[in-house]
Amino acid sequence: MYNQNECHAVAYIKGGPLAPNIQGTVNFQDVPGGTMVCACIMGLPEYKPALGNRAPIGPHGFHIHENGSCMIGDPTDPFQAAGEHWNPCNQPHGNHAGDFPVLFSNNGMANTCFFTNKFKVNDIIGKAIIIHENPDDYRTQPAGASGKRLACGIVQSM
Repeated sequence: MYNQNECHAVAYIKGGPLAPNIQGTVNFQDVPGGTMVCACIMGLPEYKPALGNRAPIGPHGFHIHENGSCMIGDPTDPFQAAGEHWNPCNQPHGNHAGDFPVLFSNNGMANTCFFTNKFKVNDIIGKAIIIHENPDDYRTQPAGASGKRLACGIVQSM
């Protein structure tokens, strides 16, 4: 049965100039002790392993960013207006409230659900969700060396 005290939100993800085919949704639902996050993303770039000094393409870094903007800005380095990873408790990278597991692409599609106790849905309304080109290493400060920003969506209440 639906609990009126539970909050639900969604971010509609749209690819930018570096990956225009990306689209999908990220759903957020309050659950006891935290939030359930479920993403369904299509159109991700094909995986390419690291070669020499070039980072791999995929798995894809996936985060909440501090600003609610998906303004493209520079098409060669889009979505910078979204700011850095959302980090309300000033934690080291890898423990930011906005650090999510990477997205693994299967023929361009990624589906994942996970639980986090780092926020409730109302805490993230208006924040940006960003999908990056490279995997997050969860240690490089401040953003995990996750590379270019490929897609963006703004978290909105349902």
